[in-house]
Amino acid sequence: MWNYTEKVYEHFKNPRNVGEIENPDAVGEVGSLICGDALKLTLRIDKATQKILDAKFKTFGCASAIASSSALTEMAKGKTLDEATRITNAEIAEYLGGLPSEKMHCSVMGMEALEAAIKNYRGGKAEKVIVGMGERVVCKCFSVTEGKILRSIRDNGLKTVEEVTNFTKAGGGCRQCVGEIEKILKDYWARAEHKTFARMTVVEKVKMVEKVLAEEVNPKLKLDGGWIELVDLEGDKVKVRFLGMCSGCPSSASTLKNVVEKELKEKIDPALIIEAQ
Repeated sequence: MWNYTEKVYEHFKNPRNVGEIENPDAVGEVGSLICGDALKLTLRIDKATQKILDAKFKTFGCASAIASSSALTEMAKGKTLDEATRITNAEIAEYLGGLPSEKMHCSVMGMEALEAAIKNYRGGKAEKVIVGMGERVVCKCFSVTEGKILRSIRDNGLKTVEEVTNFTKAGGGCRQCVGEIEKILKDYWARAEHKTFARMTVVEKVKMVEKVLAEEVNPKLKLDGGWIELVDLEGDKVKVRFLGMCSGCPSSASTLKNVVEKELKEKIDPALIIEAQ
């Protein structure tokens, strides 16, 4: 029996905002029925103010998943999109008075669904956006990507495989990926001994990103008559814009993934999220 708080029980027994918004402005979907947890979040957004007017969810999972999803919708409503992007899984758990360590992955799922919905809205896409699509899968039992593991380590200061499993479910099945998780942990904390991207000033971040773009990325793109520029930085999100022949190119999505993202993650920080404007 899990040691749940009264607030977790309340949101589990009487969940808020259950359902799906008809013709939503944004959709965020994470998890999988195969993996045991799935969450679909739909949002109604005021285009003038960029405020979240309504949020509803459908989830398949345990009491923690239902309570975390319920709490997330309550926390998100009334916030602007910029404010909502700053909601963390730790804040979702805190809103509920805490979650058992083994159930922290439920709060992470809520945070990722909100992240996916906002990305869906800002990308102007009608289809759903699934966090982690295209990333390397480390845990095949629960389809957990390397990027998700790295973000959880960084955001929550995780130090052991058990903690990674609690926050992501990675390693909680056949256990064949435990050795790889240990290596990811070791490599991350080895890099953390030096000055990481997250600890840099904005000016330092801009200089580092522009250096990699100038020295590693643009020489490749200019062979085809295009190039890329830095547009903005938001935490670990790097926003770029394709120019020249790369602008509007049908292959730009592949270039973003296989050239731009690859170089920035390898040269700066594997946890970076790269977006094209």
